[in-house]
Amino acid sequence: MRTTVTRTAQLLTALGLLAAGCGTATQKVEGSDPAPETRTRAGAVAKAWDGSPAAAAWRKGYYPMADTVQLPEDAFHNEADKEAYLTENFVLRADLPKSPKKETRVTWQGGGSLTLPLMGARETYERLDRGDGPAPQLTVTGVKLGETTLATSRGPATVPAWLFTLEGYDTPLKRVALDPSKLPRPPIGPARETGTNDLNELQELVEVAEDERSLVVHAFHGSCDDGPRVKALETDGSVVLSAYVADSHDDGLPCTADLRSKKVTVNLDRPLGDRILLDAFTGRPVPHGNLTGPSPSWR
Repeated sequence: MRTTVTRTAQLLTALGLLAAGCGTATQKVEGSDPAPETRTRAGAVAKAWDGSPAAAAWRKGYYPMADTVQLPEDAFHNEADKEAYLTENFVLRADLPKSPKKETRVTWQGGGSLTLPLMGARETYERLDRGDGPAPQLTVTGVKLGETTLATSRGPATVPAWLFTLEGYDTPLKRVALDPSKLPRPPIGPARETGTNDLNELQELVEVAEDERSLVVHAFHGSCDDGPRVKALETDGSVVLSAYVADSHDDGLPCTADLRSKKVTVNLDRPLGDRILLDAFTGRPVPHGNLTGPSPSWR
């Protein structure tokens, strides 16, 4: 029995040689078990994206690839504070200052910048405080505008952030004061969802190694299989990840229908660099996961 995963990532809140124009492609398999044929779909995704208007828009835009909320250095003091953060339950005991300007700039360490609307203190706070429970809560005692460094699809960037002083913490909680650029329209649609489809949707990107030669993703699987596996197809312009599950070990016994997630490490032949990381199933960039759900780029 093979577990088939459908498009449920949003509910878990948390190629052979390519045709001309795609460059040289290499494919690596993480895990030694028999794997389904994914090269055709991965090749089609890479060919559609490489050199496309969508890829050009992606490389010009601002797309966070890390949590836009940066916690205090000593977070959290206890489980109650952690629960308050995860349930987005805050209480405001400070004035929210007015924005000094309507627009601001993102500046990339590798060069280049982009002007975007500056999110006001009130709107930023409301993005944090979405809970309505009586307790536990985190108390905000001060608010001011500052900046921080954030990982994006174009590398590290200096971005504006509202700094929220939390009662009991020595350093502030930082929340980036920007919305991401609009996602470009994918040049290819998702893979067909059928009962026999071996290809699964990836849940999220967890991290990229410092040398960018490996990355960690969360991939879906079921209760009666040997866990998720991920293939990487590398071209000059993209890295396409194909997720599937290893063969079942249920010995013919009934399986529960629960959906699980597991970390998978994917090794690359060369550093990721500015290549677009794509999901073979969806035909879209792989979202980055945060404590409270997917990166704002995909919300």
